[in-house]
Amino acid sequence: MQSVVAPNSLSSENPVLRVENLRKHYGLVHAVKDISFHVCAGEIVGLLGVNGAGKTTTISMILGVLEPTAGSIHIGSVDLLRHRSRALSSTSFAAVYAALPGNLTVYENLRVFALLYGVRDFPARLQSVLDAFDLHKFRNTKCGILSSGEQTRVGLAKAMLNRPRVLLLDEPTASIDPASARDIRSTICSFAASTQTGVLWTSHNMFEVEEVCSRVLFLSHGEIILSGDPRTLPAQYGKSTLEELFISVAREPFDLGALQS
Repeated sequence: MQSVVAPNSLSSENPVLRVENLRKHYGLVHAVKDISFHVCAGEIVGLLGVNGAGKTTTISMILGVLEPTAGSIHIGSVDLLRHRSRALSSTSFAAVYAALPGNLTVYENLRVFALLYGVRDFPARLQSVLDAFDLHKFRNTKCGILSSGEQTRVGLAKAMLNRPRVLLLDEPTASIDPASARDIRSTICSFAASTQTGVLWTSHNMFEVEEVCSRVLFLSHGEIILSGDPRTLPAQYGKSTLEELFISVAREPFDLGALQS
């Protein structure tokens, strides 16, 4: 599959997602430490880091599940903290660990979420997402008896129902076979490009990140310590692949100077 990435000319003046000076503290534990970044329309940005780096906490704050200790989050021009419902109506999320109710059919799950999102043209949107993820044959199947890959596709179909301005994906292809993962990546890239949706994508699969992301942000201990084009960033730090750079960032203690030497 040919990679689909956002063009280099994307402007940061009017991003669909803007995070500024975001912090999350749990007592003396600082899970996220004063991070700032943006995602533009049609852009796929990778949020990378080892387990515990702060990725899921950051996504949870963007989704309004966790309240930040400090900082701001804007979906388009809407302040999430002041206008939560309006901001989240333009946001969506998918992850393999966020399974849909297993006792409902594919159609029933999508119908429920269409009502929650306020999707007015549900029949057309249903047809579109069933087509995109090859789900027509499972329309009346209960989600609980689907395979993990099929459930992942239903979750992504749900996430695209409301044509979100911002799509948050947490390990969207984890535990999926390579062929299905390739198809899912292609569908997400096409969706982002055609609808100008901004995507924030977490993954531990560096091949996947290089293929789909135009920029990456490396989180370590709640801080963004590196950012750039995943295809050129490794060479800037003396590494041949993004995976080598990821491993170096994961080592303790992290020494940026040593990487550059």
